[in-house]
Amino acid sequence: MTTLPPWGRAELPAPLPLTVRNALRTIGPGAILLSASIGGGEWLVGPAMAVKHGMGIFWIATLAIILQLIINTEGVRYTLYTGEPIVSGFLRLRPSSTFWAAIYSVLTVAQLGMPALGAACAAVIFSAFAGHLPGAPDKSTLNWLTYLVMAVTTLILMVGGTIEKILERASWTMILFIFLFLTVANVLFVPFDHWIRTAAGFVQFGYWPANVDMLLLATLAATAGSGGVGNLVISNWMRDKGYGMGATVGAIPSAIGGREISLSAVGKVFDLTPENLRRWQTWRQYLLLDQAVLWAGGCFIGMFLNVNLATSIVPAGENMADLGAGAFQAKYMAEKLWPGFRFLALLNGFWILFSTHLGNTDTLVRLVTDTLWSAGWSRRSGANVGRLYVALLAGFTVWGAITVQWGSAMSLFKALGVVAGPVLCLAAIQILIVNTRLLPVELRPSWPLRAGLAAAAVFYAAMFIAVVLR
Repeated sequence: MTTLPPWGRAELPAPLPLTVRNALRTIGPGAILLSASIGGGEWLVGPAMAVKHGMGIFWIATLAIILQLIINTEGVRYTLYTGEPIVSGFLRLRPSSTFWAAIYSVLTVAQLGMPALGAACAAVIFSAFAGHLPGAPDKSTLNWLTYLVMAVTTLILMVGGTIEKILERASWTMILFIFLFLTVANVLFVPFDHWIRTAAGFVQFGYWPANVDMLLLATLAATAGSGGVGNLVISNWMRDKGYGMGATVGAIPSAIGGREISLSAVGKVFDLTPENLRRWQTWRQYLLLDQAVLWAGGCFIGMFLNVNLATSIVPAGENMADLGAGAFQAKYMAEKLWPGFRFLALLNGFWILFSTHLGNTDTLVRLVTDTLWSAGWSRRSGANVGRLYVALLAGFTVWGAITVQWGSAMSLFKALGVVAGPVLCLAAIQILIVNTRLLPVELRPSWPLRAGLAAAAVFYAAMFIAVVLR
């Protein structure tokens, strides 16, 4: 049986005093996670479900975001105490670190190895230059455009100090553009009574349309927030940002400009002194601002604005799965609102999909890198976490170039959604075990939060079973 070395010990770093200015300086990983979330559930699956089945089904999105918020914050609870990402906590469980490293590496590749959002981004680029939606004869062109998107993504992830800083800066820029465009379009062109109907759909608990597409619904449930491994990687970004004990272990450096940055494979914990407990509470407040306000709030608003706009301009019953992932909004906005909106909508669609593809790519590479690093790669002579990250980035880019030819953007994204459900179920159970067994009693989650993790496990298990039995 292989086990991880015991934690070291250090003082819990002092957070900045909690002020509005310091909050804006400290939060940020939630922006990365939001930009990596909005292209799937909010931009692609959410509008497709709304147009096909009506807005009453969006209580599923409300429940999913709340449950995923609990998974996110409870995963980071472990990171605040140890400086390790939550998957390293899973590696400390039976039967062995090698077993769980293999399981989570396989699950991560299975969920994100196919660049579904890169393919969707290519469809938007094609529509912008060709003037029409892509069809079967355009398959080769779409593939080459997807390769271009993947190449640009690889370049971005290789330049800078730490990968987290690069992603955070890019994410804030893309989020500001996306939400500004969606807000203006909704305010100018969607009637107020339609806003009310859309909002009501998010709290219409128990509504179940006839002949619902269970595969699409399960994908919505998984990706209305982040979906699967995306919910786990937030702890990796928090570590690299320096939250809690993360500041004592280092970060993953980029290939260019970050060679002097190091990363310990084993975390450090702190003594439960009154001063450390006071600092702990402040770190928890920053975490809630980052996740509950920035990430979860952004997921709700992003889903609402996309669904509200789509259902006001796209004919009911339209099969948007065949319209090239984002290009449908440009098509109908140009026809029904103003021709100039075609370019603006395509530009907005590009940023939404590209930001998600960028975040998903880093999630794929980062989670596998950290998992292998913690499981024993760091103990190899001459091992370097930056080189490991770059090697995996290159390998997964080649793999993505192969798998993108296996189906359309929507079919690849549905496959992503199917894998995400079991990942969330398993992760919720293991987070509950880790936080109630490995953490000191004083830092363990309350009973309502434990119940929330159990509810998340049951919810996503039920979704997966429903897809299998459909």
